[in-house]
Amino acid sequence: MNKLSRRAFTSALFSAPVAAGLATGTLVHAATKTAADVQPHAQIRLGRFTVTFLNDGYNDVPIGAFQGRPVEELTAMVDRQFEVRAEQTVRISFNQYLIDDGERKILVDAGTGGGFGETGALPKGLAAIGLGPADIDAVIATHLHFDHITGLVRGGEKVFANAEVYADRRDVKHFTDPAKAAAAPDLLKSSFAAAKELARLYPKLQQIEGAEQIVRGVSTVDLSGHTPGHIGVRIEDDGQSLLLVGDMLFHPALHPAAEDVTIAFEADPAAARAMREAFFPRAAEEGALIAATHIAFPGLGRIVKDRGELRWTTADWASMR
Repeated sequence: MNKLSRRAFTSALFSAPVAAGLATGTLVHAATKTAADVQPHAQIRLGRFTVTFLNDGYNDVPIGAFQGRPVEELTAMVDRQFEVRAEQTVRISFNQYLIDDGERKILVDAGTGGGFGETGALPKGLAAIGLGPADIDAVIATHLHFDHITGLVRGGEKVFANAEVYADRRDVKHFTDPAKAAAAPDLLKSSFAAAKELARLYPKLQQIEGAEQIVRGVSTVDLSGHTPGHIGVRIEDDGQSLLLVGDMLFHPALHPAAEDVTIAFEADPAAARAMREAFFPRAAEEGALIAATHIAFPGLGRIVKDRGELRWTTADWASMR
């Protein structure tokens, strides 16, 4: 018996008119829209907190940007996801989170500012839920990479005029060091430039370190490795919790199963790997509810242990409202 290829199987699965629609992009209208057109959001309740998941867009990253295993093996892992994406790439999302306790509105990460890929939707996403930049009381940066902080600045002006901005002092020291900026590889130059502009425009930048409380029920968690001051944000109330983990996971085909896989942007790949090797099993053991910046929107799920292997499982956010 001949084995059907994935392409042949897919072609046989759809009728001719439907397959034609998929090929031209006319059937699934979302595929014809850009991030600027679509502002998805999801909400869950955690005690007194409302957490809104927002999305700045997506980008297709070359598989070669991931390190630790041969490209052929990584490609095979990603191919098993049957995703729509450009060949030899990994599609990553850019999710942000709005925490509202009824008194303060705290944004975690600010997106790319439309700097690359199909991104730049965060401002319209906020507008879709009735908010403007002036309504944001605080912004917590999980780290100072370009895709997490560029949305804080537009045209040489700060975007969130009324917001206190929080970042880990280790990241601030690293990314505002002129010597490190000069020596940085090209793919990180934009992060150093964005951090310099952030520090200039937000002179009252609140520098924290590791685990600190921002407001009651919202605290930071030390997840350093990806950058020197990479942090997560924990939201807790009424016996419920959610951990926003930034760049601990990039794609469910890779993480958490392949904790040895790093990405070219990591400041210290060995430290990033060690943090993942410690964090992933602990998260599985605790059954922690997690939100990850680069997992497909809304990026909400859990790490579970399945037949001895760790894997990502998506959480049903709709049942948490």
